[in-house]
Amino acid sequence: MRNGSAGKHTARRSRGQGRRTVHFELSQPEAREVHLAGTFNEWRPGTVPMDRADNGNWVKDLNLAPGTYEYRFIVDGHWQADPTADHTVLNPYGERNSLLTVPED
Repeated sequence: MRNGSAGKHTARRSRGQGRRTVHFELSQPEAREVHLAGTFNEWRPGTVPMDRADNGNWVKDLNLAPGTYEYRFIVDGHWQADPTADHTVLNPYGERNSLLTVPED
């Protein structure tokens, strides 16, 4: 998301308690399946599948409340940080999690 957060995301206001629609996108045209996991879904792999776009990118829109979230992509079973994320943090496994900030307004 641009305007104060990380990665190749866009956010727009959505209905319901200040939530925003956040657009995630990953370029992995060779992948067979891609999922999204993070603090917004308690790191449950397989619960947020992404959709393949016509250009070979993988996309997903989520409605998120304002706040800061950590997340990773799961590409064909392999966890990876968002390569376009502006900010990352070290996780307990010695790897990097991507950071996403959803602004109040």
